[in-house]
Amino acid sequence: MTVRALSVASEAVPLIKTGGLGDVAGALPAALAPHDVAVTTLLPGYPSVLRALPGAKAVHKWAGLLGSPARLLAHDELLILDAPGLFDREGSPYTDNAGHDWPDNWRRFAAFGRAAADIAGGAVKGREFDLLHAHDWQAGMAPAYLRFAPRKAAKQPVPSVMTIHNIAFQGHYPAHTFPALGLPAAAWAVDGVEYHGGVGFLKAGLESAWAVTTVSPTYAREIGTPEFGMGLDGLIASRGETVTGIVNGIDTAEWDPGADPQLAANYTVRTLARRSANKRALEAEFGLDPGDGPLFVVISRLTWQKGMDVLLEAIEHLVWLGGRLALLGAGDAALEAGFHAIAARHPGRIGVRTGYDEVLAHRMQAGGDAILVPSRFEPCGLTQLYALRYGCVPVVARTGGLADTVIDANLAALSSGVATGILFGGANPQTLKDALDRTVALWSRPADWRTVQRAGMKQDFSWGRSGAAYAALYRRLIASAAG
Repeated sequence: MTVRALSVASEAVPLIKTGGLGDVAGALPAALAPHDVAVTTLLPGYPSVLRALPGAKAVHKWAGLLGSPARLLAHDELLILDAPGLFDREGSPYTDNAGHDWPDNWRRFAAFGRAAADIAGGAVKGREFDLLHAHDWQAGMAPAYLRFAPRKAAKQPVPSVMTIHNIAFQGHYPAHTFPALGLPAAAWAVDGVEYHGGVGFLKAGLESAWAVTTVSPTYAREIGTPEFGMGLDGLIASRGETVTGIVNGIDTAEWDPGADPQLAANYTVRTLARRSANKRALEAEFGLDPGDGPLFVVISRLTWQKGMDVLLEAIEHLVWLGGRLALLGAGDAALEAGFHAIAARHPGRIGVRTGYDEVLAHRMQAGGDAILVPSRFEPCGLTQLYALRYGCVPVVARTGGLADTVIDANLAALSSGVATGILFGGANPQTLKDALDRTVALWSRPADWRTVQRAGMKQDFSWGRSGAAYAALYRRLIASAAG
């Protein structure tokens, strides 16, 4: 029997993306199709999304969706919530052009959750769903509406899954917003939507969903602890075995060094020698001195979470070791300024590009020798998966999905040929410097370095296993709902 799942996300490639959430939500339909799961994705009607889908047709209307008229547009396996009063504004999905959160984000994404629950509950004629899958806080109210204010038309309870892509972002709003949500008084409770005297969108989803997933097994364990749970560790721990970790996959057709049109030279695990042309091209692109020493790359948001302040403190050591660095990223203004300042002190050794450029990211993965990911916490991470695919050796903190996807090049792993990168414990300057020492030492042994590169390139991080895991979870929940 085909499972019909409604995936509810505030972004999904190729239509809208600000981070990994967009990649995952965009990949799920294709990942689940081989497992007889038909996924329909619900997105907000941002201007860019509506412009990309001029042929979308209206299939449902709300006279007042939390105070705003709205239409539901359909385009193939996409549903778009067209609510101009909520989403017809330029800027990012969550902030204005100055980077400030929209003050009505609580209403925008509560309405999004209400619409999702209506759709999953049978509000739209000819659109029936067996399960709702909500992603991050922006969709967190959908399971809460299904639980506390389900549509009477629903034939049986609709099971729901809540996926945490990053527990640091929770969607917490003042108590005075609760009366406008259209929820019964019973929802204002510790085991409902109330959280520290306000409304917690992610918390509401975690309390209400039938199952909770996150994007790696290690992160699933970490968020049940005070160090990583961001205040929700008690709730996560209380959900017990209903919390699971499923590692994200990557699009292996989009990220394929053997066929990537963005590269100076294509190569495979059998033709690694061709990779050097990409290194030469990357050196020229970033204005770096050409050479045979290790070329490190960073492709990251420049934030505390990503450990970029730690990297700033360790860069002088990287240069002292004979390394060079090409960095692409944007984020905290002080960190941006810090990286530009140190690049000015080391011309030809450090090159910095501010912003994000997907095409350049491909070239960096193909031209860099090693990629640095010193995150303080990392739910899954996609950068290191792309790096493994491209033979760019990951040097990563031992946390979350980084720990689940990179095998440390210790003596045992090297001797058995399974090592794929360098892991270090705790994101601080000294542990990162030690990791750089280990990386350069490994680089000085070309045979070992090539063995690590090849082992990484042979790893399978396609969506095959992850898709199967989601499909199995969906079927268990649907069977439970049927009694």
